[in-house]
Amino acid sequence: MIIQPRIKGFLCTTAHPQGCAQDVENQISRVRAGGLIKAGPRRVLVIGSSGGYGLASRISAAFGCSAATIGVFFERPSKKGRTASAGWYKSAAFTRAAHDAGLYASNFNGDAFSTEMKLAVIDCIKRDLGQVDMVIYSLAAPARTLSSGETVRSVLKPIGEAFEGSTIDFNTQQLRSLRLEPAEPEEIADTVKVMGGEDWEDWIKALLENDCLAEGCLTTNYTYLGSQVTWPIYYHGTIGKAKEDLDRAAASVVSALHRVAGKAHVVVMKGLLTQAASAIPGMSVYLSLLFRAMKAAGTHEGCIEQTDRLFRTQLFSGEPLREDKSGRIRMDDLELDDAIQDYVRRYWHKVNQENLSELTDFEGYRQAFLQMHGFGLAQVDYALDVEPDMPMPLEGVE
Repeated sequence: MIIQPRIKGFLCTTAHPQGCAQDVENQISRVRAGGLIKAGPRRVLVIGSSGGYGLASRISAAFGCSAATIGVFFERPSKKGRTASAGWYKSAAFTRAAHDAGLYASNFNGDAFSTEMKLAVIDCIKRDLGQVDMVIYSLAAPARTLSSGETVRSVLKPIGEAFEGSTIDFNTQQLRSLRLEPAEPEEIADTVKVMGGEDWEDWIKALLENDCLAEGCLTTNYTYLGSQVTWPIYYHGTIGKAKEDLDRAAASVVSALHRVAGKAHVVVMKGLLTQAASAIPGMSVYLSLLFRAMKAAGTHEGCIEQTDRLFRTQLFSGEPLREDKSGRIRMDDLELDDAIQDYVRRYWHKVNQENLSELTDFEGYRQAFLQMHGFGLAQVDYALDVEPDMPMPLEGVE
């Protein structure tokens, strides 16, 4: 079948198998170009490994450190002429590339929040790796089913007062007004349950109890703080409350890891277009301005550039970590550069339909969105008929 992007709102409901595979290959080439990270981990578990920073982390571990990796994700295979999700294609492409390179790679597709998934992964670690020396938590999910059987959902809303701003429609490329009413207390609590640090704690507890963490094990959890212009909808909103919970969880995880002399870090990454970020109301304007300013300054990074820099200059460099007063590793330094943020603040309320292409890099933002789903890559011929089915070896729970 000939596969084209089909966009509804902030979602692309199709993905291109060859395009996704090419995107993975491009990321692998980027990491390989930097050479081997000699002090890097050798056995890595990535929870939320099929896209964005999670996939980039798995690639950095495997092809930057020669690590054996286990990936946990929740993705859709192809079915009855419908394409698989981008995360499925990219995980399959990663697995094939890892195996071709002689690297161990196992995959679990299912609910990472569940006890069943944790136990299945633990069995795999014991059987194949013995222990892991790094656990990367990069899960972004819209809902979570609790042990009670209740399903709670996250919301992207402001807290206290309504948010009014602008967003850019992907289909029409038109600016439209946006108003979001403040969240109710229950919505805030549910968002923290889904997107906070509790499940990270649960994973570390289960791995420790089953002797799956090696001496000196390192665990990281990614977050985003953003700049002041985005705080009303992000850092001061429901998602910000969830991110605050990571600081609480980090202290708990640090304490738990004392028994194996391990370390835990919350890592603040820069604003980028990921599937999770594309769902945040109003972020399209901010990121389009940010892309414009950072590309002009020569400091723009994608997920793989950020993660590769994290591994090489922070986690495994042997140099002191660049931490803030809360103990978070800061990788958003280039985004928060004064000159970059001055540009964003100057035009944040001035962007309109007439000057959109002049002041922002919405075209670059849109291109990043398409490439996230395997479209818009120069190396791929999208006029060719392709097979939507891409098999992938899976372990345990599905």
